[in-house]
Amino acid sequence: MGCGCKKGALSDEQKQVLEAMDKCDGPCASKDIAAATGLETKQVSCRITALKKKGYVESPVRCKYAITSEGKTALKA
Repeated sequence: MGCGCKKGALSDEQKQVLEAMDKCDGPCASKDIAAATGLETKQVSCRITALKKKGYVESPVRCKYAITSEGKTALKA
């Protein structure tokens, strides 16, 4: 199974990560996202990397992540 780094449609796990970020009050750590989604922290980190490449996630603070407006739009699609 790949990392989900391909452009295009979101994988189920990428959607889970974005949904968890959308519910956070501000930037959240990958361990918080892992707890919210039930994914392993390593899986979450991999999904975040792919989502950052797509422009759906930003890192405003070191080791903390937030969903971008493009990410919110992709979630609704």
